[in-house]
Amino acid sequence: MRLLERLWGQKPSRKSDKKKSGTSNYPYAVTRVRAMKSKLLPKESYPRLLNMGIDEITRFIQESEYKNDVDELAMKYSGGDLAEHALNRNLALTYDKLVRITSGELNYLIVAYLKRYDIWNIKTLLRGKIYNASVEEIVESLIAAGEFTYTSMSELAAKATYQEIIEALKYSEYYPLLQKFDGTNLAYIENELDKMYYTGLFEAIGKPRSKDRKLFVKVVRLEVDVKNLINLLRLKKAGVAQLDEIMPLMIEGGLELKPEKLAPLPYEEFVNELQRTQYWDVISGVTGSDMTSLTTLESRLTRYYLESSTILSHVSPISVAPILDYIIHKNNEATNLRIIFRGKETGLSDELIKDQLVVI
Repeated sequence: MRLLERLWGQKPSRKSDKKKSGTSNYPYAVTRVRAMKSKLLPKESYPRLLNMGIDEITRFIQESEYKNDVDELAMKYSGGDLAEHALNRNLALTYDKLVRITSGELNYLIVAYLKRYDIWNIKTLLRGKIYNASVEEIVESLIAAGEFTYTSMSELAAKATYQEIIEALKYSEYYPLLQKFDGTNLAYIENELDKMYYTGLFEAIGKPRSKDRKLFVKVVRLEVDVKNLINLLRLKKAGVAQLDEIMPLMIEGGLELKPEKLAPLPYEEFVNELQRTQYWDVISGVTGSDMTSLTTLESRLTRYYLESSTILSHVSPISVAPILDYIIHKNNEATNLRIIFRGKETGLSDELIKDQLVVI
């Protein structure tokens, strides 16, 4: 049997087109999700974690929602590798649970949103092969939270070359784009995969008429703005000003930013235009011409995005918004823990690690 014909074999519930029809179970799903969100690590945990060593942090998360993941993987991995696998496993199982407890249109929207992890995994597989990472190193970074199963992705990671991976994906929707990968244009392919994801997500949402879909699309469009703004600032600081160099890197469908108008402007004028947006209060203190690092700016924008998703989740308490809010915060928690583990493992100072965390 061909690999791609088996990709969804172990996750039938992930085939969103099968579950678009039917009754959505919003009250039940939102109640379950609110209980799940209450178990996320409180912000007070992070200063404590920064004062711990890797083994102490592992024991700490072993007493939380990550217990089963750590316990089941501890015989095979240790240190940062154990943390990486446990975090990815927990994320995948958590999101799989969301798919299983939702139905109808709600399930359809959640599955469409989670396809971002298929994009993440394809990027990881290509990067791994290009940079000669071991199969174990590649598998360590895979997150089986989309439509691809962990088994199928592990089989892809075991392929000898990126060409074999692409050929194995021949029957997927990503194949036409992946055929353009020549081993030297990874940045282009990754950016096109991102754009492909958001195009597909906006198509899944359709023209938002219900309050539910309007909230969903607002969160997604806000995310697009944040991604575009970070890229614009990075490009501007690098001295890139040509429209034909910048626009291919922009994602369409943002909430407020107009990249085509901002892209040609010199840095000072670009910053002045940002003062007219809702993002200015968030970034005003870190956009000066002497800015040397984007870390603080990215953290502020990510925090704003997280806070905004929570605010929108309260606008319509029985809707897709609280579930989307939980997905975003759960991912942020896993990212924070991964940063702490890897930072400790590589000997970074607590201050440098802290600067990369987004804690709200």
